Amino acid sequence: MQPGPTLRLILGDQLNPQHGWYRESRPDVVYLLLELRQETDYVVHHAQKVIAIFAAMRDFARQLKAAGHRVRHVAIDDASNRQSLSANLDALIAHYGASVFEWQQPDEWRLDAQLNEWAARQTIACRAVDSEHFYTARGEVAELFADRKQWLLEHCYRMLRRRHGVLLDPDGKPEGGQWNFDADNRKSWPGDPPEPADCRPRHDHSALWRQIQAAGVVTMGQPQAADFRWSLNRAEALQQLDDFIDSGLPHFGDYQDALSGKSWRLFHSLLSFALNTKMIGPREVVQRAEQAWREGRAPLAATEGFIRQILGWREYVRGVYWTRMPGYVESNALGHQRPLPRWFWSGDTGMACLSAAIGQSLQQAYAHHIQRLMVIGNFALLAGLDPQPLHRWYLGIYIDAFEWVEAPNTLGMSQFADGGQLATKPYVSSAAYLDRMGDHCKGCRYDRKARTGARACPFNALYWDFFERQAERLRGNHRLAMVYRNLDKMTPEARQALREQAAATLARIETL
Repeated sequence: MQPGPTLRLILGDQLNPQHGWYRESRPDVVYLLLELRQETDYVVHHAQKVIAIFAAMRDFARQLKAAGHRVRHVAIDDASNRQSLSANLDALIAHYGASVFEWQQPDEWRLDAQLNEWAARQTIACRAVDSEHFYTARGEVAELFADRKQWLLEHCYRMLRRRHGVLLDPDGKPEGGQWNFDADNRKSWPGDPPEPADCRPRHDHSALWRQIQAAGVVTMGQPQAADFRWSLNRAEALQQLDDFIDSGLPHFGDYQDALSGKSWRLFHSLLSFALNTKMIGPREVVQRAEQAWREGRAPLAATEGFIRQILGWREYVRGVYWTRMPGYVESNALGHQRPLPRWFWSGDTGMACLSAAIGQSLQQAYAHHIQRLMVIGNFALLAGLDPQPLHRWYLGIYIDAFEWVEAPNTLGMSQFADGGQLATKPYVSSAAYLDRMGDHCKGCRYDRKARTGARACPFNALYWDFFERQAERLRGNHRLAMVYRNLDKMTPEARQALREQAAATLARIETL
């Protein structure tokens, strides 16, 4: 009797046409792409995120078919769709009489656990293969830090630079004589040089959006379905990479931390969605950036800063995630429990920087790292917002957010909820930093210089109140010595006024 075909599962963030699976078309292999309510519903996602992933999956299915592969694509509104990964796999294995099932290792723990548990119950052969995307294997970062008390990015980053020969001189030393040019990449943007043109493709996904709505999927944010700007496939993502290398990278370094009401993109690449869905790979992005520097088309500080985000930070947080899961997403070392204010779903707050960052996130499904960390995350940490619903909000709202990269960034880097396993100190600031890096304070309802009073910027009193509340835990941190010296210099009356201002601010948090 002829054995049944092999079924191969392709998840929505595994859209890599260069994977080894596709080197030859085999009539005994069927590729499965499944649009599932299981995946739209585990958190509330941004409308553009759902549209982008489904549209990209459909485009990938078309590519595979055109290349001669057998494909079974199950749409969100397909009558045969069980809406659960496990239930669909059971039905499809029975339908095809499959003899083998294969999948690429998922990057989210919940899917990895689900597939492994499901596979353990099967009578046919089941096996997982590598996604062939990352520089490092899942457990490699943990092995690197095995004998180290703290997991510092810099150690991981330098090791990977050396291993892969990135930005090294002929003697194996870092180009420019130093590993990290972060200190050169902290300028506010004056409006000149101008923001590059947005050359991303345009798509009309109105029909797909109607399908998503008809299927009952609950989303947040603006769909922008009729004028959709996110890449659907590798060719579009590579064109976007070329555009960034030409017009964004030369100024990326200077203004990567800048905040501006005049531009939501500035000089950022917007490649994170294409990278995290594996349309393009980290190696080719890093290689093109380094090549641009070697050809004199981008400064070293900008190139190194961009490469550090991909070769360094991206690999590092993935290693943290896979080592700390599954309990990591429940981290709440500071015991914060305050609910998220309603304006997290509207942007309707008088704090101009927060209104801009959240409003932009709802409009574009995107915000850059300083908006996520030092505006939204900063306020959340100072205000003592519960890190678990905040984590789910970040996971849902951003088009590039998948749990392996989002959870360490939110719970570790942003909220210090892991107690300092990832960040060496809480990343918080008063209004002074926000004013230095951006232009929102000039048109804000609140006075950036005032600590107390009706018009005082909420960040100011909340900043000092946070360090008062957390003194027992944080006072011994050498990176916070200056903060506590300044706090200790204040009079008892001044400290009490700040405590009262913070309490009043939090009491009216819904109407700030």
